[in-house]
Amino acid sequence: MSARELLRSEAKRRILIKDGPYGTAIQNAKLAAEQYAGDTGLADDQKGNNDLVNLTRPAVIREICDDYIEAGASLLATNTFNANRISQADYGAEGFVREMNIAAARIIREAIDEATARDGVVRFVAGAMGPTNKTLSLSPNVEDPGFREVTFDEVKDVYREQAGALVEGGVDFILVETVFDTLNCKAAIMAVRELAEDLGRDVPLMISLTLTDLSGRNLSGHTVEAFWHTVRHADPVTIGLNCSFGADQLRPHVQLLSGIADTLLMAYPNAGLPNELGEYDEAPETTASLVKQWAEAGQVNILGGCCGNTPGHVAAMARAVSGMAPRIVPEPSTGMRLAGLEPFTIAA
Repeated sequence: MSARELLRSEAKRRILIKDGPYGTAIQNAKLAAEQYAGDTGLADDQKGNNDLVNLTRPAVIREICDDYIEAGASLLATNTFNANRISQADYGAEGFVREMNIAAARIIREAIDEATARDGVVRFVAGAMGPTNKTLSLSPNVEDPGFREVTFDEVKDVYREQAGALVEGGVDFILVETVFDTLNCKAAIMAVRELAEDLGRDVPLMISLTLTDLSGRNLSGHTVEAFWHTVRHADPVTIGLNCSFGADQLRPHVQLLSGIADTLLMAYPNAGLPNELGEYDEAPETTASLVKQWAEAGQVNILGGCCGNTPGHVAAMARAVSGMAPRIVPEPSTGMRLAGLEPFTIAA
């Protein structure tokens, strides 16, 4: 089976568990600035450059990965949220993008292959690509609405480099996550499509939207349904929601997407909302009880955690949905579906 076929096969048997975030776990390791930088020779202060840790402290990443596997995760994402030239420019580390993506993929690949050899559980690696810190849909200058810091082709090329390195490192899927700008996502889709054409094989996509207001829109203004109509052509193996406001506030949006998306649905919310110090207080059992409601309603195929989640949260989710039936992927009704910021359907 291909990775796409194998994931779909596994998702028919059980609700799969995705891992949680790497950023907070790396912060908990309390690395000094020189430990982030290692022997790279980078002059800028690298403290906080979590993606560089794949190269300079791979044992830290491996330990985090092993903790998530122990917690029950069978889909693990690479520690590469900002491992692209645009984001790494903030650290002067653009020249290490390829190496950090390859290293990140190989760390996770090695960890899950060893775990599967021990227990026989099928596991997968998703190569994570974040939104970058630039937007194609909005101007950063309120006095010049037409101004853009980057072009579509520039963003596409940045994603093409990252996706190629992740695939070289051994990922099964490319996960375009935390999509706040739909046009950035479309650049990522084109990049992966070009990569697949160059390689002469399928490179399956996973796509995950993040909402920035309670009305259910991302930063570029798309509703959940409009976003799905906009990216459905990419034939993603999963579509879903991550980050946002936590499981409680995401509930109606998961419900909506579950009813219209004719592919697997993956949701990995924050552990509630951060407190005034930017920390997350929601307990693992609370998060697990909230996402369990989605499973009970037959709305999800894959569950995991975003900001504030720990291996404890992931383990609690795994326990909460163990033995529960996964969502049945619906057959879409016939019709022409278009989207601006809102969905528009022309009946057949």
